Amino acid sequence: MPHSTTQPLLPAGRPALLGILNVTPDSFSDGGLYLDVERAVEHGLRMVEEGADLLDIGGESTRPGSASVSVEEELNRVLPVIERLADKASVPLSIDTRKPEVAQRALGLGCSILNDVGGLRDPGLAEAAAEHDAVVIAMHMRGEPATMQQDPRYTDLVGEIRDFLQASVDRAERAGVRPDRIWIDPGIGFGKTYSDNLRLIRDLGAFLELGKPIVIGVSRKGFLGPLSSRSAGSAALVPPRERLIPSVLLAVEAARRGASVLRVHDVAETRQALAAWAAVDSADFVHLRQGGPN
Repeated sequence: MPHSTTQPLLPAGRPALLGILNVTPDSFSDGGLYLDVERAVEHGLRMVEEGADLLDIGGESTRPGSASVSVEEELNRVLPVIERLADKASVPLSIDTRKPEVAQRALGLGCSILNDVGGLRDPGLAEAAAEHDAVVIAMHMRGEPATMQQDPRYTDLVGEIRDFLQASVDRAERAGVRPDRIWIDPGIGFGKTYSDNLRLIRDLGAFLELGKPIVIGVSRKGFLGPLSSRSAGSAALVPPRERLIPSVLLAVEAARRGASVLRVHDVAETRQALAAWAAVDSADFVHLRQGGPN
């Protein structure tokens, strides 16, 4: 499926890869690994070398059951990393936050994207993006991270999420965010069941009706456990880093169904999978065949 070439920050002809950089002690997949500034910067630069088009920096875990941290703590975690990467990285930076104060500081320091898992519900977030002419990613989340996975239910899954995202788009535009700087994310894993998550990928085309680039993040998430385990009884025990294959496959499937941005931990592997997928429908496939016996 063709991808946008006119939206700011998006590459032509393929989905953008948004590399995940969690500067936290408790994120579900890599919490604590990059809490040190030097290690965080090194990892961010490594993801760029592997093919990340954008880097998403977050200082507060939003895993199911997580609690919020103070503005001061979040700023202390992310600002030194943003400052260093703004100077060293060759790609745009995104700040993953629900706090207007953090958004203001990060956007002023060099981030050009605001990624809000709350869908711009908190006053001041959309206004901060408008002030800095930043791109906003408005994501759907049912409730709050601490409670979102407590018996999530929908009468009309796709319709309710589409309405929520349309309201987020309207909120951003009222605050002064330019229409071409608004992206949407249906929020895989945020207040959804296993079946809900798979259905959202299957029915991704319904969100194309909103006319905005779609961001999808399935990387290493808990619902992939049953797809990663070798036996049904061990599904809950599959650690996040062993969920690579379904992460990459579902990312490619989301791209095939219209996603413009893929938020991933495993940049190199996802980039390779996207290249292989694209090669099947391109002239380059013929040249690859001619270049070797296989």
